Amino acid sequence: MNQRDLAEIKRRLNPDKRHPSLICGCYVDYIGNPITSFAVPVATLYENENIKFMSIFKKVLSGQLGQALNPIAMPSESISLLMKVRDTGMKDEAVMQELFTKMIAGIRAEHPDMQSVEDAQNAENWLILMLHDDLDVRKRDVNDEIDYENSDRSFSYCLCAVCPVKRDKPALRYVPSDGMFHERAPEWLASTPVMGFLFPLYEGGSADVNTMLFFSKDCNEAHEAFLKASFNADAVMPAAEQTENFQSLLAQTLGTECSLDVVQEMHEVVSTLIEEQDKDAEPLMLSKQDVAKVLTDGGVSPERVEAFQDGFDKTFGTGAALPAVNVITPKQFKVDLPSVSIKVDPKQADLLETRVIDGRSYLLIPIDGDIAVNGQPVFPQK
Repeated sequence: MNQRDLAEIKRRLNPDKRHPSLICGCYVDYIGNPITSFAVPVATLYENENIKFMSIFKKVLSGQLGQALNPIAMPSESISLLMKVRDTGMKDEAVMQELFTKMIAGIRAEHPDMQSVEDAQNAENWLILMLHDDLDVRKRDVNDEIDYENSDRSFSYCLCAVCPVKRDKPALRYVPSDGMFHERAPEWLASTPVMGFLFPLYEGGSADVNTMLFFSKDCNEAHEAFLKASFNADAVMPAAEQTENFQSLLAQTLGTECSLDVVQEMHEVVSTLIEEQDKDAEPLMLSKQDVAKVLTDGGVSPERVEAFQDGFDKTFGTGAALPAVNVITPKQFKVDLPSVSIKVDPKQADLLETRVIDGRSYLLIPIDGDIAVNGQPVFPQK
């Protein structure tokens, strides 16, 4: 799935258009007891309600592919249930209840019972929202123009948002009839979704019914317990963990050959690949062979490169590939020392160099132009 596919789905969520047909919801308390469930046609929603609902669903399609959004392979039993949900247009109450029951089990797996009265008082309730829609797929010709005559397919999908519902604080409210302020009781308010999914995966107008696109608001959180309990599916390694493991692997396998020059080469080469990639293409993925070539071109010895490749398989799995955005940060080049952090424009990163002078290691930055410290112009000492 690429950014064009995502944008096509997001356009369906324009509240002015009211494309989606139905929204279903299940509201549960902090220990998973259902409070209420509902189904409402989108066409019947008040304007402001529709705007709020569509805003929530749009959040599920926001973020970077490979970071906040990741494809998750589904086992056959979960595919069967999700297909029933989709193919019935979410109108079969028994099917929806089965799905909600599984997802409630997933929420409970991530949030065990409270251990104290204080925990229970501060706990969040949960709102599970589901949306159904049918998208007319526009076929494109060799010139990438829409071929209306041959565009006769549709893509039917469901979008899910799992939102924490939080109790706000008591407050005083103004009552015009009394000309006075009176106490307002705390209310339960739905927050932005912390996770959700699109099923099935949408790729170039086709449906991949074996895969869902899973959303996590926090890139550090994979929601393993939720996915396992709800769908018996395996989560992908979180983006932040991929980055940390990749950096640790480089340091461990390259040893002293993991120099500033090698890291600069890696950052420059991968950044260039990301920039040159078509914005509508699939996210750029890097295999161990891709990284090994960069390391070899950067002067790393064959023995160290081989050690890296062996470690890559053990860390990420045989045949694995990582999103390039999790290998480097394209728009940032930062050097951290025990007492100093230096941020450099990535395009100027080659200005940095390390050198040993009189037995002591230095990080050198050539001065080209004016220098300012906290806005105060200063001059180098001769």
